Formats: sequence, C-alpha cells, structure tokens
Amino acid sequence: MYNRQKVYEYAKKWAYGRNPKYYNFDPVGGDCTNFASQCIYAGCSQMNYNQNNGWYYINGNNKSPSWTGVEFLYNFLTSNKGIGPKGEKTDIANLKIGDIIQLSFNGISYTHTLVVIQNGTSVYNTLIAAHTYDVFGKSVVEYGFEIYRCLHIKS
Repeated sequence: MYNRQKVYEYAKKWAYGRNPKYYNFDPVGGDCTNFASQCIYAGCSQMNYNQNNGWYYINGNNKSPSWTGVEFLYNFLTSNKGIGPKGEKTDIANLKIGDIIQLSFNGISYTHTLVVIQNGTSVYNTLIAAHTYDVFGKSVVEYGFEIYRCLHIKS
C-alpha cells in the first residue's frame, strides 16, 4: 500500500537538502525526477530491479533510467506490471498527496517532475515539492509551463 504520509514527510525533510544516500544530479541535468523517485520510494518501499524496464537506485552509476528520467519515469509508472509503484494518468482534481505532475515548457517534451504535497482542484491550488529549483509548498501555476500531465500512484 502506498503511504502518502511518508511521501509528504520525506518531501518536507529533503525538499531543501540532499539525502546523502542518493547522488545529487543537479550538475548533470537536474535532480527533479531523482527527488520524485526518492519520494515515491518513501511511500512504497519497493524497487523494481528489472534490468530492462525497472525502477531502482543502487548508486549514482547503477540506477534505472526511470529513476532519474522524466519520460522514463512516466513510462515505467504507466506500464509497470511487476513489483514497485504503478501509476495512471489522471486530471489534476483527482491527484492526492504523493502523486506526480510533469511539466513541458515547450509544449512538446516533458522535462520537469513535481511531487504533490497538497491536493487541490487546479494548478492554482495544488501545491508541490521539487528539486533542481528546490521548493516545498509552491503552486503549480507559478511555473511558466506550456502543458502538464498528472499521474496518480495506485500502489
């Protein structure tokens, strides 16, 4: 069962810092999806070590693409039939704490991952936590994005 309270607590603790158990990917493209994966893991406590299409982190050099890549995380969550978290695309009004929002700044490719820490009914009152540009309690609308997609974590 996905523990949304643990996701919230993890996000609150590490939104403005870096957990030393994980490599900080800020210098090599950004840490947003790494942070989101850490939050998801805090809520599900289960990695998927499948070498081809899993979701796992052992160290900075031994991790799945889905642990740190925006599109890879989306693809893993929406297609995972094995162990680990599973997600489904949904509307922003259906999101809960611990769910994921991904942003596209050019309207084509998604390049930023956010963790929901307070659900709302729109981009105006849904609050998130994120890394790269570290935030906790920021409204989604404060980002200058073109489009967004929402993922509800089912398990």
